[in-house]
Amino acid sequence: MTESVAKRPLDVAEHVFALRQSGRAAAAVLGCDEADQVRFATALSELGREAVSHGGGASAVFRLERDGSLTVDIDRFPRAALQGKLMTGMDAARKLVGDVTVASGKDAKTVTVTLRRAPSGSQALVSAAMLRAALARAVPAGPLDELRLENRDLIATLEELKTKQEQLVNLNAELEETNRGVMAMYTQLADELEETNRGVVALYAELDDKTVRLNEASDAKSRFLANVSHELRSPVNSVLGLAGLLLDPENGSLTESQEKQLQLITRSAGELLRLVNELLDLAKAESGRLHPDIAQVDLAAVFSDLRGALRPLVRPGVELVAEIPQLSAIETDRTLLTQVVRNLLTNAVKFTTSGTVRLSARYVTPHALEIAVSDTGIGIAPEDQARVFEEFFQVRGPLQSAHKGTGLGLPYARRVIETLGGRIRLESEVGHGSVFTIELPVQWEPLLVAPASPGHSESGAVQVATILIVDDDDGFRAALRGMLQGSAGRVIEARGGIEGLELMRAAPPDLAFIDLRMPDMDGVTVVENMKADPKLQSIPVVVVTSAQLSPAIRTTLGTASALLAKSNVNRDSVQLAVAAALGQPVPRT
Repeated sequence: MTESVAKRPLDVAEHVFALRQSGRAAAAVLGCDEADQVRFATALSELGREAVSHGGGASAVFRLERDGSLTVDIDRFPRAALQGKLMTGMDAARKLVGDVTVASGKDAKTVTVTLRRAPSGSQALVSAAMLRAALARAVPAGPLDELRLENRDLIATLEELKTKQEQLVNLNAELEETNRGVMAMYTQLADELEETNRGVVALYAELDDKTVRLNEASDAKSRFLANVSHELRSPVNSVLGLAGLLLDPENGSLTESQEKQLQLITRSAGELLRLVNELLDLAKAESGRLHPDIAQVDLAAVFSDLRGALRPLVRPGVELVAEIPQLSAIETDRTLLTQVVRNLLTNAVKFTTSGTVRLSARYVTPHALEIAVSDTGIGIAPEDQARVFEEFFQVRGPLQSAHKGTGLGLPYARRVIETLGGRIRLESEVGHGSVFTIELPVQWEPLLVAPASPGHSESGAVQVATILIVDDDDGFRAALRGMLQGSAGRVIEARGGIEGLELMRAAPPDLAFIDLRMPDMDGVTVVENMKADPKLQSIPVVVVTSAQLSPAIRTTLGTASALLAKSNVNRDSVQLAVAAALGQPVPRT
């Protein structure tokens, strides 16, 4: 409900002064501070000045609204006379108060100025009677008094602006000081980071030099072992032959003492020959001259042969169990795999006095399997489990002293399994037995080891850690795999687009060769799926095809893809495609 409080005429200049005084008094009653009082009073006086300067006849009506706000309606405002002119009074009022409205309608002549109070508990007591009393006490001031009041307000405003300006200057000074501190800290951190980078670069250079030296020492050791093994094998074989000849009854009789001594010579020479052979095998594995003969291997036949060969070695109270696996044939070297598994089974039989020695196999993924050799023997202590794969290390114990060995079997086994593209791990508990687990790929994955040091790199060779070949042609995959020798640390293969995407999502490769035409999913679809997957979209792609590529297919494949024509596949073209896909310089030929 709106209640009228007071009315002020606007005919002469003195009325403008009275309106200003009334506006200030009303704003004070509503609880406004000094600045808001001055703004509201100045806005009213500007509108009053416009009304008086255009003929007068207007009036200002003060009203108290239900929500507690104060409105002042200036009726008969000379709106038509101000059309097309600069409305300084109206503009000033809107800048000072913000809530200045003109009644709607073409001929409307009422301007409403609204003063809204901020929420406060004390403002709830303001009533129309209080406003009337305050406006009645507002004595109209003369021109000089009004000028004095306006000067006072101006001085107060200038003082406030000066205070704020000084505060701003102080704040800018503090900010400048803070910026200087930040810049000094940044400079110090930059210097420290540069010093750290120099140290890191020096450390990398030192590590690279030591890597080269270690590789050279390892190569020298492997060559030494190989040479010594070859040199020792001939005289040892001669000793065995001569001892056998002396033990032959047809060559004359020997005394009992002489026969025992020759038997000791034979056994010692046999142990020495076994040691020489193991050293030679280990040297071959370490030097990378161990070349697997890959073929389809039936694990069931391997397990059956091992069970028959090792059964005579099993002591009473121990059961040898070979769980014949119902698995498909795998691609690997049968001789090397059999040699490693036989070594693990022999160790298990040696160090198991009762219980079971078990040989088993199972798939862990569609592309990998595990072969486990478990026993219920004496077990291996935690501190010795990592060392059993060190050369010449043997665990000490009563059973170990009864079964002398060289300590080269497990290191050699690990090297062989790594050459076959897998790994070997050990789980053991003292008094409860051990489990040696061999992990192997179902499909042959050659371990294509890149040069170990810059000094051994082939000139211009592009090195990639892992490469995936996705092609339904078995022959082409085998050919491409051979051409990647010296370029890839590891090559994995997929027989189709769906399998290729599964392998990439499981373990993203560093580069992918993808055939354009495959029966289950063509290469374009594979590339589109890779682009839609954030995990795969950054993998470089070499598209392999024998077809002509249309502009639409080239757009789909993207500019980052390299192309390799099947009609021109050789080692040089493959190297060029790898370099192009990786965005590297073209290798030298």
